[in-house]
Amino acid sequence: MRKKADLPSKICVTCGRPFAWRKKWEKVWAEVKYCSDRCRAGK
Repeated sequence: MRKKADLPSKICVTCGRPFAWRKKWEKVWAEVKYCSDRCRAGK
């Protein structure tokens, strides 16, 4: 198991906060731009 600090991260386009990789984004990580549904809706 990996530590959270070892996971890749990105900066959210809407809020500008960093967010870490999640298992559910495993296949689409290259296309993920937003940290949450709230940020995606408020784009």
